[in-house]
Amino acid sequence: MHKKLKLIRMLLAVCGLNGASFAQESDVLPFPLIKGKLTQGAMLVGQLPDAKKVVFAERDLMRDDQGRFVFGVGRDAEQTQVLKWQDKAGQWQQLTFDVQARNYKIDKIEGVEQKYVSPAPEVSERIRNDAVMVKNARKVASSRTDFLAPLYRPAQGRISGVYGSQRYFNGTPKRPHFGLDIANKTGTPIFAPLPGKVVFAHPDLYYSGGTLILDHGHGITSTYIHMHKINVEQGEEVDTGEQIGQIGATGRVTGPHLDWRLNWFDTRLDPQILMIDTLASEAKTND
Repeated sequence: MHKKLKLIRMLLAVCGLNGASFAQESDVLPFPLIKGKLTQGAMLVGQLPDAKKVVFAERDLMRDDQGRFVFGVGRDAEQTQVLKWQDKAGQWQQLTFDVQARNYKIDKIEGVEQKYVSPAPEVSERIRNDAVMVKNARKVASSRTDFLAPLYRPAQGRISGVYGSQRYFNGTPKRPHFGLDIANKTGTPIFAPLPGKVVFAHPDLYYSGGTLILDHGHGITSTYIHMHKINVEQGEEVDTGEQIGQIGATGRVTGPHLDWRLNWFDTRLDPQILMIDTLASEAKTND
């Protein structure tokens, strides 16, 4: 099976894939993609060693010394996506591929206190400043390739919220939830699910409370929200399984939990798609 797949990919590469279209497959990715799931919210890795340029969603993609690159498709991404590249002869090629649409959980809740529906006017400037700081942290485009490493579970606890879900408070739709919530008592350890570098650490943002952002390279970042304690500082390198903080109930929450997010620049991805359900600290121990 692997020899046959390799031969198919080689033939596709020779043909150039100009305008090629592929149906989604659960276990086989179309060349030049090598890792990921063809669905909304997914992170996808590809490889084109000889390409002069690779473009997705009008963004030039960074590549490592082996030609590997990464990009993501968002919660509500169009089903048909296009990856373009300039081959070594200077000719533009493209891969048109489909991503699976997902159904998201919608909750309608009545009788919610007004402070949870919309913030008070006097905190609006603080919220805007918080958003700018987080947005700037997610703009980082380092040459790190930590995104190629396995992604482990960062904390023990019950999955209390999932990516893509959305709530209506008193009939008012709120922004979709873009993380994976892991509920546990305050003080529960949080471990780095893969290697990275701290690019943002703040003890008290209005919405997210204690907030930490790790850079994993090429625009991939992970975010940890509502933390009781942050154990690392901006600029610090972390390894898989290293304790980076504790679960808390800071910011606007109704109980202690970790809100864990994954981004490709400003495109929000679903960490659960990639997550190996083994606690990161145990993965480190087993290495």
